Amino acid sequence: MQRLQLLKDTFFGLDVVQQQLLIGSAVALAAGGILAYVMQRRNKARSIPLGEGWWGAGEKTLSEDHTIYPFSVKTSDEEIKDLHRRIDSFRFSDPLEDCGFNYGFNSTYLKKVVSYWRNEFDWKKQVAMLNKYSHFRTKIEGLDVHFIHVRQAVRGDQKVLPLMLVHGWPGSFYEFYKILPLLTQSQDGVAFEVVIPSIPGYGFSEAPYKQGFNSLAVARIFLTLMERLGFSQFYVQGGDWGSLITTNMAQMKPDCVKGLHLNMCMSTRGFKVLLSLIIGPYLPFLVGFSREDVRRLFPFFEKNVWEVLRESGYLHIQATKPDTAGCGLNDSPVGLAAYILEKFSTWTKKTNRDLVDGGLERKFSLDDLLTNVMIYWTTGSIVSSMRFYKENFKTNPESRIDAKTGIFVPTGLAAFPQELMHCPKSWAQIRYRNICSYTFMPAGGHFAAFEEPRLLADDIFQFVKKVEKL
Repeated sequence: MQRLQLLKDTFFGLDVVQQQLLIGSAVALAAGGILAYVMQRRNKARSIPLGEGWWGAGEKTLSEDHTIYPFSVKTSDEEIKDLHRRIDSFRFSDPLEDCGFNYGFNSTYLKKVVSYWRNEFDWKKQVAMLNKYSHFRTKIEGLDVHFIHVRQAVRGDQKVLPLMLVHGWPGSFYEFYKILPLLTQSQDGVAFEVVIPSIPGYGFSEAPYKQGFNSLAVARIFLTLMERLGFSQFYVQGGDWGSLITTNMAQMKPDCVKGLHLNMCMSTRGFKVLLSLIIGPYLPFLVGFSREDVRRLFPFFEKNVWEVLRESGYLHIQATKPDTAGCGLNDSPVGLAAYILEKFSTWTKKTNRDLVDGGLERKFSLDDLLTNVMIYWTTGSIVSSMRFYKENFKTNPESRIDAKTGIFVPTGLAAFPQELMHCPKSWAQIRYRNICSYTFMPAGGHFAAFEEPRLLADDIFQFVKKVEKL
C-alpha cells in the first residue's frame, strides 16, 4: 500500500506533459507485451496428428514384416514385343494446321516420338541404367513401398546429411537421376545420403486397395520409412505432389524434419493476398513484393487465372473420374506417352504450346522422357497415380487440418520462373513461418530436378548450410 501511495504521489507530482508521456509509455509497453504474446503464440511450433492407416488388400494383418528387401527393375523380350505390337496398331489423327501444341500433343511430332520409341529406344539399356543405384522395397501399412537409397564413400572431414526427395505427377523417382550425383558429392564438406521413394500407386510402389489414400497417408508412410532406415532427423525436398507430402511430413514430425526445401509452393487465400493483388502492381513494397514478384504475377488474371484454366483440364477429370480418364491410357502406350509428355512440354515453358514439337527436346532427351513413360507403362500405374487427385480433392483442401496448421521447421523455397503459379515470399510466409531461404531461380519450370539439376542442387546446398550454420 505504501508503494502504491508513493507511485500515486509521484505521478500527480508531475506536470501534464510528463504525465502524458508516462501514460503513453505504459500503453506502448502494454501493447508491445500483447504483440509479443500474440507473436509467440503464432510462432509456437504445432504439429498435426500422425494418424494411422491400412491400405493393403483385405483385412489388416496382426503384424507386418519390417524387412527391407533389395529390388531391381526387370524387363523381358515378351514385354518389349507386346509394347511394339501395341505401338504398331495405334491410329493417329491428323493435326490442325499451324496449331503447335495448343490443342494438345501435336500428332505430327507424336509420329516422330513413336518412331524413335519403336525403332531406336533401348528399354533394356535403360533398365540397366535405372539399376545403377540401389533399389529396395519394404512393407508399410500393407503396401510394398519402393525407394532408392544412395550414399557415396565418405571422407573423414565430410558431413553427410540424410535427405529425402519426393516426386509428383506425371513424374517418378527417375526425375532425380540427374541431380543424384550432384547431391551425393561433397560441396564445401557437405554431402547428402539420399532416399528417393515412389509414391504408392506410382511406378514400383504398390497401389492402395482402399479409398482415402491422400497426401497425409503418404507423409506418414514416408516418415515410417525414414525411421525404419534409422534416421531420427533428416531433410526433405519436393515439388508438385512432393511439395505437399513433404510439407505434411514437416507438420507431423517437426522434430524429425530438420529442414524443408520446396520448388513449388501454393499460397493460401485471404485478406493479405487480396490486398496485395490490389496494391501490388502500383506500390509493391507496401505488400512485400519485389520487382521480380510483380513481373511474374501480373497481369494477374492472364498469368494466374486464364493460364490455370488452359492447363488444368487434366486436374478436373483426375480429381473426379480418374478410372475413366486412365482406362484407355492403360491399354495404349502411344496415348499414355502423349498424355504424359504433353505436360513435360507446357509445364516446362508455357510458350512451348506454340511449337510443333512442343519444345520437348530443348530440355530433355527422348530417352529420358520415354524412360519416365515406361515406368508408368510397365507397372500399369497410370490409373492409380490419377486416383491420388481424387483422394486429395474429395473434400475442400482448405478445410483439412494441414491447411489450417502452420509450418514451423526451417524452410527453403526455390522459385523457378516457369513454374505453373508464382508464390511470392510474402504469401508463402502466411503458412511457412520460418523461411530461411527464398531464391528467384534464373531458369527452369515445373520439373526442376529434371530440367535444371545443377541450379536446384546448389540451392538445396545453400539452404541446408544456412540451417546447419556452416
